[in-house]
This record gives sequence, structure tokens and C-alpha cells, in this order.
Amino acid sequence: MRDILLEIAARSAQDLKAKKAALPEAELIKAIEKRERKPLSLYAALKREGVSVIAEIKKASPSKGMIKADLDPVSFAKIYSANGAAAISVLTEENYFLGSMDILKTVRKEADLPILRKDFIFDRYQVLEAAAAGADAILLIASLLSDDALLKELFKLTHELGLEALCEAHTKEEAQRLSDLGAKVIGVNCRDLRTFQVFPEKSEAVIETLPKDVAKVAESGLKTPADLKQYPAADAFLIGETFVRSNDPGAALRGFVNGR
Repeated sequence: MRDILLEIAARSAQDLKAKKAALPEAELIKAIEKRERKPLSLYAALKREGVSVIAEIKKASPSKGMIKADLDPVSFAKIYSANGAAAISVLTEENYFLGSMDILKTVRKEADLPILRKDFIFDRYQVLEAAAAGADAILLIASLLSDDALLKELFKLTHELGLEALCEAHTKEEAQRLSDLGAKVIGVNCRDLRTFQVFPEKSEAVIETLPKDVAKVAESGLKTPADLKQYPAADAFLIGETFVRSNDPGAALRGFVNGR
């Protein structure tokens, strides 16, 4: 069976070599030191009253192919900001999701909300890259970072740079591992990243195990506001494809924000 997670990680590792050669870490650190503002808190945004939605900008995916070929990041950043999003997630993986760091930089200029860099992060360079581009938070996937030492290193660096991490679990064991790490924002993804199949019935059982003070995020497979009822223990919801495909993404977003 095709293992999409390992396939993406292998391709990303190849691309990372070229990125490091083109732009050394020292240049990223200089850019970080010149940041115009302090990073915003994703945790605070998701722990607010009501339904908190991380609205995603995603052009394509390995399972669905092209989602919106003419996606305009500026337009979506403005729509999400104006219609109640708590934060914005930007796909930056280039080969399978057709994202880029340039899209994240563009969204950063247009939205005064926490910006999450969503990518397959496994190297300190990627964390520095996110901070230099103006991201407020990054995604750390437990199933990709099976080495505890590496996970701790990236988590520590993230916070040293003033960013926060949305730490992603798929199982109770991974959720416990992230809780032990000290993660304060934990997402539970009902999408199996190795096959990209969705199993929403499994996620709520994992979310229920998370500590009360954690910002608990339900991820993937949310198509209508009624789907929020599947996750009574969640504080927030990460939703992308539903909005990107919608003829009126602003109205779709408001429906979720007012949907529980």
C-alpha cells in the first residue's frame, strides 16, 4: 500500500537540501531578528469563547488532487479575517499541496490573525524558515516525528523563537506523548496520513483524553456545521477544503462559527 506520509517526507527532505544551499540558516536568523512584530498567540485565539475555526488556504491535496486552481490567497485571507476565523492555516508544502512560503508571506501581510505554517516539518531549518516568513505557529506531526529527541528539539526551538506549535496526534498514545511534551495546542486528525482515509468516529475519543487547559483542535473531514456535533470536547476546528470549494467561503465560515 502507498504510504503517502513517507512519500511526502522523502520528497521534502530532497527539496530541503536545495533550500539550505540557496539560503543558509544564518540568513534566516537575520530575517527573524528583523521581524516587524511579535508573533500572535494561537493558543489564546483558540481558547476564546464560542467556536474557534482555523480556516485553511489549500490549493490541492494528495487525495483530492486540484481543489482550486485559481486560488487567490489575498482574497481568502481577507474573507477569513472578515468572517470570524480565529486563525489562518497556510499549506506551504510545494509538491503535493501546491503551497509555498510566498503564499504564507502574502497572507501574513493581509491578515492580523495568527498564521499557522502547515507542512511536514522534521528539521530545525523549517522552523527558522517559518519564523522568518512571519508565521505565528507551526505544525508538528507526532507520527512523522517518532524520534522523541527530535520532537523535543523542534518544540523547544519553536518556543525559543516566540512561535507556538499545533502538535498533531492520531491516537491516544500520540496524544499522551504530546501532553507529556507540554504541548498546549493539540490537534487530533481523523485523516490517516499514510492512506489519507478519514475516520471521524475515532477522533473524539482521543480529544476527550486531552488535559482541560489544552486547546483541543478537531482536524479534517468537516463539511457542514452539523459535523461539529461529532466533537463536543473540541475547542477549535481546522477546516480548509470546505471553504476553498465553496461559492461563498465567507458565508460558509460564518455558518461554522455560529454552528454550535
